[in-house]
Amino acid sequence: MIPAMDSQHSDSIEGRLAAVRARVAEAAGQAGRRPDDVTLVAVSKTHGAAAVAEALAAGHLVFGENRVQEAQAKYPDLKAGHPRLRLHLIGPLQSNKAADAVRLFDCIETLDRPKLAHVLAKEMAKAGRRPDCLIQVNTGEEPQKAGVSPGAAAELIRLARDELVLPLRGLMCIPPVDENPAPHFALLRELARAEHLPWLSMGMSGDFDTAIRFGATHVRVGTAIFGRRPPLD
Repeated sequence: MIPAMDSQHSDSIEGRLAAVRARVAEAAGQAGRRPDDVTLVAVSKTHGAAAVAEALAAGHLVFGENRVQEAQAKYPDLKAGHPRLRLHLIGPLQSNKAADAVRLFDCIETLDRPKLAHVLAKEMAKAGRRPDCLIQVNTGEEPQKAGVSPGAAAELIRLARDELVLPLRGLMCIPPVDENPAPHFALLRELARAEHLPWLSMGMSGDFDTAIRFGATHVRVGTAIFGRRPPLD
């Protein structure tokens, strides 16, 4: 059993980040894995550049944002000042924002349909920039949620990787909030294994320990690092 966050770490981003790192390391150790095999994506959505700067000062370099527009307002200066910073898009991507996403993000985790795959290939060719891509799988087949259905994932993988030659690294999922995440993580792992894809982005603040047990290579953690999200304007 992974312990809960230590309350003494709750007063600063640096402290909460250290606590999350410790949990990642413990979960990896319990799964017989190395902590370095798990990339912590600090999700900074709705938090300002100052919060990201505090995490950077604590040595963290990998961040996630849900919206292209918010990232455009926050990250260009941060990336200019920290060349090793890597930014992941973890929210749905509209085709008309694909060009902006290709220019700004280092990984697009939410490729979920053929049209978007074609648009990303076109925009990468135009920009001369090839951010890593993950295919988002809607493991719960929730009609209101983005992601390709598990049954259609193999076809999209082949289009993206084999036909369009996108830099496809792996799969991503967001399990239904009211279900045990473990079967969803297991399903994503099996889909990735069948297609020989090395990256698995799964697990958030409430369940990343379980995700690591099922092979997550990337966990997306926001609230446990940055605290409660401020309201959007």
